[in-house]
Amino acid sequence: MSLRSNRVGEQMKKELGEIIGRKIKDPRIGFVTVTDVQVTGDLQQAKVFISVLGDDLQRENTLKGLAKAKGFIRSEIGQRIRLRKTPEITFEFDESIDYGNRIENLLYQIKEETKEEQTERED
Repeated sequence: MSLRSNRVGEQMKKELGEIIGRKIKDPRIGFVTVTDVQVTGDLQQAKVFISVLGDDLQRENTLKGLAKAKGFIRSEIGQRIRLRKTPEITFEFDESIDYGNRIENLLYQIKEETKEEQTERED
C-alpha cells in the first residue's frame, strides 16, 4: 500500500467511526468499532474492518444494516474527504480481535492448569 492510500484509510477510519456512531439510525446496527480501513493503491476500493459488541445474531444484523446504509455512508465520506472518486466500501468483521481473545483464554487455561498441577505436587 502506498503512503497516500494509508493516509486516506486513516482519514476514512476516523470519519466512518463518527458517521456510523452518530448519523445512522438503523436499529439493526449495534455498537460498532471501526478497527481498520485498507484502501487499494488506486483508491478505488476500501475494505472496512469492524468489531461489533454482541452475539453472532447482533453481528450479522449489524453487517446487514451497514450494507443497506452503504450508499449513504459513501456519500458522507465523499463530502468529508476531498477525493476525485470516493472508494467503493465493503465491510468485514475484524477476526483478529476474536483470535486475540481466544489466545488469551487459552493462555489463562494453561496458567490455571499449571497452578493445579503444582498444588497437587505440593500435597
